Amino acid sequence: MIVDAAKRLVLAMAILGMAMSTVSAAPVPPDVLVRQTIEEVLEIVRSDERVRSGDVGRIAEVMEQKIAPHFDFPRMTRLAVGRPWRQATPEQRTALIREFRTLLIRSYASAFGMYNAIFVEYRPLRASSDATDATVNTLIRLPGGAQPVTVDYDMALTDSGWKVFDVRMGGASLIINYRNIFSQEIQRSGIQGLLDSLIQKNARDLSAAANKQ
Repeated sequence: MIVDAAKRLVLAMAILGMAMSTVSAAPVPPDVLVRQTIEEVLEIVRSDERVRSGDVGRIAEVMEQKIAPHFDFPRMTRLAVGRPWRQATPEQRTALIREFRTLLIRSYASAFGMYNAIFVEYRPLRASSDATDATVNTLIRLPGGAQPVTVDYDMALTDSGWKVFDVRMGGASLIINYRNIFSQEIQRSGIQGLLDSLIQKNARDLSAAANKQ
C-alpha cells in the first residue's frame, strides 16, 4: 500500500522543481515560483539524455538540487503520521522524516522521465499579497486525450521561502492518503513498526535500483 501511495506524488513532483538558486529580499510569490520552475524541470525531463535513459544517479542529483529543498518534509511527515506523532521519541521522529523523505524521492525518481509530453495550465492565485499560506492550482493535460488532472499545491511561507506541505491530485490529498496507510501500520505494530516498514521498503527500492545499473 505504501508503494501505491508513493506513486501519487510522482506527477506532482515531476512538474514542480522549485529551482530558485538565488535569494532575494522578498520571497518570490508562490504562483510565479511554480510557473517559472515547472517549465525548467520539464525541460530537464525532455532534454537531459541521462535523465531520459533512466540514470538513477543523475535523476537523484536533479531531485536533490531542484526539488527536495522546496518541500517541507518535516511538516509533511508530521501531518502524515498524525496524532501518534506525539508518541514518537525524538530519535523516531528524526528517522521517520528521513525515511519518508527517502520514500518520496525514490518514488519520484523512478518515474522522473515519464512526463515529457504533458502540458500545464496555471490558474490565478487566490491569495492576498501578505498571505503566509496559499494554494497554487494547476491543470495537467496528458497526451493521448487522457482526462486532465488537477494538481493543487498547498504551500506555506517559511524563513527560507515558500514550501510545499501537501499536494492534492484530483482533490485527493497526498497527506491524508498517507495518514490512512500509516494509521493502519501504527495500529498493527506501533510507531516503531511504521518506521521499520519504511526502512524495509526503502532498502528494497535501493537494492532494486542497484540491480538495474
